[in-house]
Amino acid sequence: MNRFALNGATTGPADLLTDLRVAAAAGFGALELRDTKLEAYLAGGGTLEALAEAFRAAGVRPLSVNALERATLVTGAARRAVLGRCATLCAWAAALGAPYVVAVPGPRAEAAGVGEVAPLTVEMLRALAAVAAEHGVQLAFEFLGPATSSVRTLAEARAIVEAVGDPPVGLVLDAFHFYVGGSTLEMLDGLDPGRLAIVHLDDAEDRPRERLEDAHRLLPGEGVIPLRPLVARLEALGYRGDYSVELFRPAYWAWDPLRLARAARASLETLFAGLGPGAAGHRQGGEAVS
Repeated sequence: MNRFALNGATTGPADLLTDLRVAAAAGFGALELRDTKLEAYLAGGGTLEALAEAFRAAGVRPLSVNALERATLVTGAARRAVLGRCATLCAWAAALGAPYVVAVPGPRAEAAGVGEVAPLTVEMLRALAAVAAEHGVQLAFEFLGPATSSVRTLAEARAIVEAVGDPPVGLVLDAFHFYVGGSTLEMLDGLDPGRLAIVHLDDAEDRPRERLEDAHRLLPGEGVIPLRPLVARLEALGYRGDYSVELFRPAYWAWDPLRLARAARASLETLFAGLGPGAAGHRQGGEAVS
């Protein structure tokens, strides 16, 4: 199976059908759909049935609907709104055959006057996971590295999702957030690889970590994040899911989307070739090595 994916954030303002077209042309096996792009597609008269057929025709898997923003640390009307939005994203994912809806934590400031972050996050993820399960999809929780985030490290995220119980919540590991938040490879020790839903691969400019923002993301291999040791540890752990390129860099959005998708695909080829033959998704003679 081709385990390389493109996240729609990478192409910025390009529309959803463009994302699908360039993902297929560049040789990606899957696409993560930005929820805003999917919403715009439907508002413009597109249908989920037609989109599902377009994915089949392109030979690309829908991997996730991404993302349910500020999904935790909410109460009252805000909580009801998040649960309603979750139901919408999960219905879209189910109709398309995407296995995951990605949720991200709210900022730490929202916990003020409400309570402790971890138990509140666990309780909300349980509610969201139950909504996802009703639609036959899984919630995947992505921790965010910046200091303003309420869940910054893999260790914190692991403890939270392991406390959720049933229905289970998956983990999204984003290399940028892993690096910015100070996560370590040792935080992967003992992790059930089945817990990992998606891995986002992205690099970063050479700046102090506390000053890094999404706009400083770079194509894998063009920055300072030690990606090869991370991927090697994930593969040794037994992770067999998708590696998705997720970039929010406005400078890239000026590129032709196909040029950018091909550059992203080539960056993964180079990264995995450096890990040796047989590494995930590495292609030889045009065929993916499983």
